Amino acid sequence: MTAVAEASPAVDAHRSRSARRRRGKSPTLTVIMLVMFAYAVLPLFWLLANASKSGADLFSTFGLWFGGDFHLFANIGDTLSYQNGIFLRWFGNTVLYSVVGAGGAALLATIGGYALAKYDFPGRKALFAMVLGGISIPGTALAVPTYLLFSRIGIVDTPWAVLIPALCSPFGLYLMRVYAADAVPDSILESARIDGAGEFRIFRTIALRLLAPGFVTVLLFSLVATWNNYFLPLIVLNTPDWFPLTVGLNQWNAQANSGTSGAGDATYQLILTGSLLSIVPLIVAFLVLQRFWQSGLATGSVKQ
Repeated sequence: MTAVAEASPAVDAHRSRSARRRRGKSPTLTVIMLVMFAYAVLPLFWLLANASKSGADLFSTFGLWFGGDFHLFANIGDTLSYQNGIFLRWFGNTVLYSVVGAGGAALLATIGGYALAKYDFPGRKALFAMVLGGISIPGTALAVPTYLLFSRIGIVDTPWAVLIPALCSPFGLYLMRVYAADAVPDSILESARIDGAGEFRIFRTIALRLLAPGFVTVLLFSLVATWNNYFLPLIVLNTPDWFPLTVGLNQWNAQANSGTSGAGDATYQLILTGSLLSIVPLIVAFLVLQRFWQSGLATGSVKQ
């Protein structure tokens, strides 16, 4: 009893120090966090500040602050009306490529990942190895072969030349295969089969709900990749009416640098304002989808 009584103050002091260390702040981690925050936010703030300036203020004022007059809404109007409203056409094309491409890629990855994880068929390991090999190949390396293939079948300079490659997501398939292996218990599938449910019904009513967090994750990744896709549309598209925002804004930038636009510094304002408008849908999509993402992950973390 005496030894225990003598040891108790030492144990209490150790616990108190441990609790203080857990509650204390780490200056090093705080500095690293602030640096990463500035790295992520400063470019966005620079874009917002400069998109709100006039053409004269753009090169005569400090880059990381607003100009004398707030011209954001005027710049938005000029951007939407420039060249007969071609920006709206580019915006619609980007929405089409991203919604159809990212949605289709997420759905195909979910179906394929579920099949690879829950069905045993000849060649499954070889097929999964091919998926891993596809992840290691950069998309830029496939752009020229893709162009040659699409040129042979006659779909160059059409939306299909952008949509078909967007439907293929090796990383999404790999992610869904790994996620489905643990997210969908085999016992639930066997119980549904014993009750007489078909495979398609099992996938639609049971597996798809359990795979929702992984589906949203792949959807977000594919949406960002398709929305920011530049190199492939640059190669396979020639008509400006089919350009996405990335290629269209780069065309404006080339015109401004070469002096062929005839608008002077105003063209740079259109580029900055268009770039600002182009990131708004991604922010909105992430804010809307992260609710389903986080709720699904939290549900899956609870042991049944």
